[in-house]
This record gives sequence, structure tokens and C-alpha cells, in this order.
Amino acid sequence: MEPKKTEKADLTNKSFLFFSIGLLVSLSIAIMAFTHKTYDDTSAKDLNKNQASVEEIMEVPPTDQPPPPPPVIQQPQIIEVPDEKKIEEEIDINMDTEVTEDTKVEEIVIQPTVEKEDVDQIFSIVEEQATYKGGMASFYEFVGKKIKYPAQAKRMNIEGKVFVEFVIERDGRLTDVKAIKGIGGGCDEEAVRVVMSSPGWSPGKQRGKPVRTRFVIPINFKLQ
Repeated sequence: MEPKKTEKADLTNKSFLFFSIGLLVSLSIAIMAFTHKTYDDTSAKDLNKNQASVEEIMEVPPTDQPPPPPPVIQQPQIIEVPDEKKIEEEIDINMDTEVTEDTKVEEIVIQPTVEKEDVDQIFSIVEEQATYKGGMASFYEFVGKKIKYPAQAKRMNIEGKVFVEFVIERDGRLTDVKAIKGIGGGCDEEAVRVVMSSPGWSPGKQRGKPVRTRFVIPINFKLQ
């Protein structure tokens, strides 16, 4: 005896319903897939536009440059330069003069110009220096014997060197004797007095001739 199924337990009765529901769901999914809208990224589009504009700005079209002008060649100008010195006297030469054996020819004598020497010029440096007769050692020996230490300088304990300047003339005499750097206390005057009383000197020479020479010597004052 076959078992009997109830109508509620029989699933074949609802197969059409399930098929319809599945078909409806499939159609809905397909419609949604076709009708779904997609949006592009706007930031990417704007970047592309900016890049394109930058490329358009930086692109410089080539310009046609005109060729350089040809060089201008100037012709040299000839300028007449006058002579630096003008001929003041013209020499007339007579070419018609006949020259015979008896004709005398005048000799042209050129005399050398002699420079005038200043006899009063005083030299500081000469070829042959002036000196005291007997040497400078004899001169200072003479000074040591003749000099007298001033009493005022002794009281004030003044010591040092007095520089005396003088001119040796062409004949050996001393002139223009003076102290150019002194120590005071009467030492300057004493040094000048002793130098003026010294015997004659041998003058300096320039080109073998005696000349006036300026001379400076120190005289040392020292207390014993």
C-alpha cells in the first residue's frame, strides 16, 4: 500500500511560484546593472587641464631673426701733419757760381757750448770729500785740547752731543758755523767757538776742482 502525501507536504505545487520569484529577482539585478551610473574623478580631470594649460604657456613659438648687418669698412683718412719745428732762416744756394782752383772755401767752426759753473754753489756730496788736514782723528784731538766744559753745564750735569754745521770754502776756510742740534747749558756756543778756531781744512773737489762743501760733525760733552 503506497503512502499518501498531504497537499501541504507536496512541494511540486509551489515550483511555479519559486520559478517566477527567481526570474523576477534575476531581471531586477540585470536592470540595476544596466541602469547604474558611474562618476569619474573630477580632481584628475582638473589636473590634466592645468597640465595642458602649463604646457601651452611654456611652449614658445620660434621667431625669425633677421641676419646681422654687413660690417661697415671705413676708408683710412690721410691727415697731413705739420713739422714740429719751422725753418726760421732759409739758406740760398746759388748753383750758377763757378768753382775754380782759386775759389776759397770758408771753414765752418762749431764751438762747443761750455756750461757755466755756479762758483757759489754749496755741495753736500762731492767726488772728493773735504777733510781736516791730518785726518779726523787729529781734528778731535785738537777739539779735546781746546774745548772748555761750561760751568753752567757742570752745575746742571748736562751731557750729550752737539751737532755743528759749517761750510768749507774753496780755500779751506770755515764759514757759516752754527749748532743745528744742541744740549744747552753753554755747550752749543763752546762747540761753535772751538770749530771756528780750528786750522784750515782741505776743500772738497768736484771734477777735479775745489768747491764749497757743507759739513756736519758731532762734538761730545761728557763729565769726568
